[in-house]
Amino acid sequence: MKELAGRLTALDPDAGAAVRVIAYFDRLSESRAGLEALVRGAAVLAGVPARLVDAERRVRVRVEADGTRRDSGAPPDPGWPSAALVPGGAAALWLERAEAAPSVVDAVILERAAGAVRLVLDRTRGRAPVDDPALVETVLDSGAPEAARVHAARGLGLDPGGTARALAPLDGRPLVMTGRVDAETLTGRTGTGRVGVGPEVPVLDLPSSWAQARTALRFTAEGTAQDPGPRVVHADELGGVALLADLVAPGAEAPPDVRALEAAGASTPWLLATLDAVVSTASLRAAAAEINVHHSTLQDRLSHAEHLLGWPLRTPQGRLRLQLALTMRHLTRS
Repeated sequence: MKELAGRLTALDPDAGAAVRVIAYFDRLSESRAGLEALVRGAAVLAGVPARLVDAERRVRVRVEADGTRRDSGAPPDPGWPSAALVPGGAAALWLERAEAAPSVVDAVILERAAGAVRLVLDRTRGRAPVDDPALVETVLDSGAPEAARVHAARGLGLDPGGTARALAPLDGRPLVMTGRVDAETLTGRTGTGRVGVGPEVPVLDLPSSWAQARTALRFTAEGTAQDPGPRVVHADELGGVALLADLVAPGAEAPPDVRALEAAGASTPWLLATLDAVVSTASLRAAAAEINVHHSTLQDRLSHAEHLLGWPLRTPQGRLRLQLALTMRHLTRS
C-alpha cells in the first residue's frame, strides 16, 4: 500500500493522499479503534476539527486538529463538509472547514471515517433504526408469513440471520433494537417514559420478544411516590416472576394484599415509596439511605406499616409477601 501511495503521489498528489487515508482507516478498523480515535484520525488528517453527532444514540464527539478532544454543544454548520451515517438521518461526521465543496482528500476522509464509525456504533450501541411503523409491525407480527417478516427485517436494516430485541414503550410505538441496550441508548430511543424490554432473539423470533416486552411493560411503574418502582423492566430479568402476569389481569379485582396496600397508601403518603425501597435494596440501612431518612425513622415507619397492613415486614416471609403485593399492584394497575 505504501509503494502504491508513493507511485500515485508522483502522478497525482491527491490520489496518493487518498490511498494513505484509506490505509490509515483500514488499520484503525482492524484494531477495533473506538469512536474518539476515529474522529481524531479524521481531524488530524484533514487539519481541521472533526465532529461526530448522532443525536438519536446520544453520541457527540469533537476533536481539534491537534488531536485534543474538545466537545461542543453548538450545532454543526450546515455548510461544513459532512458524511451521513444513516441515509436521510441526522447522524453525521463533520469536518469544520469553511469551504463549501470538500477536496478529494476531505471526501475520502469523510467516507472512510464515517464507514468505520458506523461499524463501531452498530457494534456497541445498536444499529440506528429505520423508523417505519409498518415494517416494525410486520416484523413483530407472529401471524405474518415468514417471507413478509424477512422482507420487513431487511427494510429495517436488520440481518434476517442476526439477533435483535423488541421494546414496548407505554407512550409510543413498538421499537426494534440491535446491539447492547443501556440506559443512555434507551433514553435516546424511548425518552424517559415506561418501557418493557424484550430479550435478544433471532430476528425471525422477534414476535416472541415483543410478547415478552409487553409483559415486562406491565411490571413497570411511574416511579413516583404513589406509584414507586422501575420505569424500565427487562423481560429476561423477571424469571419466574413473569408467571404472575398470567394470574393477575389488568383491571381485575385486586388481591387482598394489594387492596391493603392501596388503603394504607391512601392514608399515609410516604408508605408506598418506603415499602418499595425496603424490597428493592439489600438492607434496611440501604433502604433508609435510598429514601433519605434515618435508620430509626425507617424502623418507626415499618412498625406503622405493619399495623396498617396486618403482617410483619422485617422477616424473610414478610418481605416476600410485601414484594409480591407490590408486584401484583403494578399488574392490576397496568
